[in-house]
Amino acid sequence: MKLTGVELLRVRMPLVAPFRTSFGTQAERELLLLRAVTSEGEGWGECGAMVDPLYSSEYVDGVERVLRTFLVPALLAAGDLTANKVAPLLAKFKGHRMAKGALEMAVLDAELRAHGVSFGTALGSTKDSVPCGVSVGIMDTIPKLLDVVAGYLDDGYVRIKLKIEPGWDVEPVRAVRERFGDILLQVDANTAYTLSDVPQLQRLDPFELLLIEQPLEEEDVLGHAELAKHIRTPICLDESVVSARSAADAIKLGACRIVNIKPSRVGGYLEARRVHDVCAAHGIPVWCGGMIETGLGRAANVALASLPGFTLPGDTSASDRFYRTDITEPFVLEAGRLPVPSGPGLGVTPIPERLAEVTTAKAWLAA
Repeated sequence: MKLTGVELLRVRMPLVAPFRTSFGTQAERELLLLRAVTSEGEGWGECGAMVDPLYSSEYVDGVERVLRTFLVPALLAAGDLTANKVAPLLAKFKGHRMAKGALEMAVLDAELRAHGVSFGTALGSTKDSVPCGVSVGIMDTIPKLLDVVAGYLDDGYVRIKLKIEPGWDVEPVRAVRERFGDILLQVDANTAYTLSDVPQLQRLDPFELLLIEQPLEEEDVLGHAELAKHIRTPICLDESVVSARSAADAIKLGACRIVNIKPSRVGGYLEARRVHDVCAAHGIPVWCGGMIETGLGRAANVALASLPGFTLPGDTSASDRFYRTDITEPFVLEAGRLPVPSGPGLGVTPIPERLAEVTTAKAWLAA
């Protein structure tokens, strides 16, 4: 298979409600999609980077530039290409995992469509549907939080994740626990705490949370190992895990008992599968995180979440969690689960009219 061109599409999609975390509030999602055209057909990729470098060092403008200048030209010049060759071909360019992952995803989608194989089958799926959790942002008031959580539980979500930060942690967790009882409940700090906050984080222990996600800075793996000695709540790493090797190191150091796998963060779905395999070999449960994906990224995430090591519900929520209208046919929650697409490749494609409505810019890159 030869790559003949890549189309970059900037899209902007309004959210159904503002989504607030410890690093800011989003009212819309602006992201980059890729359409890879090959000698055997085309495939789609989606980049998880945000407009600003807040979750990670990558951001949409930077992703577009590195794709245009370095990554896409390298693959256009590569000759015979498979998805497994993408990472080695791009390895000389340091970092830029989200950009590389989006490009690999598009090539993998094209390859699998050409061979009539689904993402799930290619990755090693063992399920035809996956249980779904939902991520709940920081709210203005606890009563509003309780109303929002009640709505998601009524929708059928089987796990609630609360975003937290200093000043919004113990009391919202207490309120949710008291109101809804023994639901599956976890929290996500997005690096908002330090080791000086140990006494405050210890106050979360009585609520029997599934986990606390990424309480400390992403590079502070040793700090997480130290924190783990002082709290009962299992630590889950997100931003700190950027590869299978980093996952293995964190596990060896005792920095986590659970790992959140975001394919975009680790450089693509093939590396995500390797992270899964490392964790499974060490008995570490994993779950699939989200980056407010469109239906393209959601399809791939659901496929990944159907691998055997994904034993905790992920943030693979239905399309209407964030978007009134998705660019693909919507993913709809059924009894707390989403079906794993079974068609070739991602099993979904953008609906042209919907994609056109949200596309703000296009660029075509060819040899």
